[in-house]
Amino acid sequence: PDDRIGALARTVPPGRYKSEKFLTAFHSRKAVEKWITVDDLDVLLLRNNPSVQNAWAQSAGIHFSRLAMRHGVIVLNDPVGLSKAMNKLYLQTFPESVRPRTLVTRSFDRVEQFLKEEGKIIIKPLQGSGGKGVFMMRSDEGANLEKIFAAVSRDGYAIAQEYLPAAAEGDTRLFVMNGEPLIHKGKYAAFRRIRTGDDIRSNIHAGGRLRPAELDDTAFGLAEMVRPRLVEDGMFLVGLDIVGDKLMEINVFSPGGLGSAQKFEKVDFTHAVLSAIERKVDYMRYYRRNFNNAELATL
Repeated sequence: PDDRIGALARTVPPGRYKSEKFLTAFHSRKAVEKWITVDDLDVLLLRNNPSVQNAWAQSAGIHFSRLAMRHGVIVLNDPVGLSKAMNKLYLQTFPESVRPRTLVTRSFDRVEQFLKEEGKIIIKPLQGSGGKGVFMMRSDEGANLEKIFAAVSRDGYAIAQEYLPAAAEGDTRLFVMNGEPLIHKGKYAAFRRIRTGDDIRSNIHAGGRLRPAELDDTAFGLAEMVRPRLVEDGMFLVGLDIVGDKLMEINVFSPGGLGSAQKFEKVDFTHAVLSAIERKVDYMRYYRRNFNNAELATL
C-alpha cells in the first residue's frame, strides 16, 4: 500500500559457515525468515528456473524487480533485458554466423520441408529448458515425424534447427560476466557436458557427464561476437552453450554450473562474481545512484 516492494527473506543464524554448512543451515529449521523491504537492498540478483515454475511465476520476478529499480536497487541481470529473453527467440537477435540455421513455426508442412533440405534436424519447444521435449528428426522416419511435431508444438511454437555433427561430442558452457569470459586466477569458468548413450541431449538433467572444457579461439570468438548485445541488454552473468562453432543457447536466467567449473579448474569463481557485484554498489555510491541499471549491470 505504501508503493514499496516487500518479500519474505530467508537467511541463517549469525556465524561463520563453509559453503556446505551454510546450505545445510539455510534449508534447516534454524533458518531465519522475515519480511524485508526490497527497495532497501543494494542488489537484487534474479535467479529464475523456467523449467519448474508455473507460467505466471516466470515473469513475476522481472515485473517486481523493475519496480524496485525505481528506488535505486541494482537488479542483475537487467529485468528489461530479461523480458526480451523470455523464450529461445532471443538467440535469433544475435548475428546469424553464431547460431544454427533455424526455423520457428507451428506448421508441420514447413518443418517437413526444412527437414528435406537438412536431412536431419533437432526440434524442441520455443518455451522450455533442461533438455525437455528435445528430439532428433530424420527425413527417413516417416509417420513418426508428425507425432513428434505434435508433441513438441502442443503448447506453442516449435524450433527446428540444423543438426550440428559436433553435438555428438557434447557442448561447452562458457560463463560470461560483464560481457567478457569469466576468468579468475588465470582460469576460465567453463566446463563440457558429454551426452550418454543414444540420448541427443548433453544436459546434466538428462544424464550428461561433466568434463573439463577445451577452450579455443572459436569459443572466444563467439563470446566476442555476442558481447555487444549482452552489454546492451544489461546481462551481467550468462552461460554460453557452444557446440562446434555455433551457439546452441544463451542462458541468461539461471546459468548454473559455476561449481562444476570450480571442480575442474580448482578456483572458486564465486569470489570474482561477488567482487564484481560489490564494485557496482561502489559505483552507485560514488555517482549518487545516477546510473542506468542496464549500463551498470555490465560495468
